[in-house]
Amino acid sequence: MDLQKIEDEALHLPKEERARLVQRLVLSLEAPSEEELRSDWLLEARRRAEELDSGSVQRVSSDDVMRKARALIR
Repeated sequence: MDLQKIEDEALHLPKEERARLVQRLVLSLEAPSEEELRSDWLLEARRRAEELDSGSVQRVSSDDVMRKARALIR
């Protein structure tokens, strides 16, 4: 199917379905690639490691995190 045929078919969809299609197409443009995600997470991990090393943030045990999370959902 070429682009013109897809466009013609899409324009004949009901309004709600066209809106849903537009949303999915826009989201597909905004979604980062796997490489971008990998790079972003690596940068974030380095940033967090630097914060821990510099002492600007304190470690929190997983037990404390889970205890607080459980208290929030009760």
